[in-house]
Amino acid sequence: MSGAHVSVVSTGVVRPLPWRGRPVTSAIAKSPVSGPVEVGPLGLAGDEQGDRENHGGPDKAVLLYPGEHYPAWADEVGPLVTPAFGENLTTSGLLESDVVLGSVYSVGSVLLQVTQPRQPCYKLAAHHGVKDMAVRTQNTGRTGFYCRVLRPGHLAAGDALELTTRPSHGITAAEVHRVLNVDRDDEVAVRRLLRHARVLPESWVKLLRRRVDGDIEDQAARLGG
Repeated sequence: MSGAHVSVVSTGVVRPLPWRGRPVTSAIAKSPVSGPVEVGPLGLAGDEQGDRENHGGPDKAVLLYPGEHYPAWADEVGPLVTPAFGENLTTSGLLESDVVLGSVYSVGSVLLQVTQPRQPCYKLAAHHGVKDMAVRTQNTGRTGFYCRVLRPGHLAAGDALELTTRPSHGITAAEVHRVLNVDRDDEVAVRRLLRHARVLPESWVKLLRRRVDGDIEDQAARLGG
């Protein structure tokens, strides 16, 4: 998308985060950094993850969040200080509805490939002190999205996000999130996603297949009755 760029680059370290009377570990509380930052296969130098099973790894190396969402959040929960959603890159000009899974963007000397929408978890609620923050994020679709690092390098705030490759299947991060988490009964959309299962995490493919199989079993039961 023309004009897309990185507004803020942020990293964070693992800290205790209070949640329902007990501490949990999280690096969701990140801070902006200035100047070029090194980016490797597992993310930005100086950045950590408290739960590597769900928040780290090559397919979730870098989290991007559209800065365009901040005004809407300010109307709902009050002004938020960037990066309020634990994102590594706060962006401008690139929404979840713009990015097709598998698309490749160059930023600085780094190549990033879009892998999946972010699935909001309870740590968003803990971080903001808003008990339904994760649910709100899911329902609004203002989730952000993850990228893997195809080419390590350096990037900085102000760098352009230039689209270099866009797969023809056209499945966006927004669409995947909608089908997976919001419109769960949209069988036509589920089947479309399954036709392009290679672009989805394996666990999500299994979930979608169970939905289709369950619908077939329900139909068979109705016919048999």
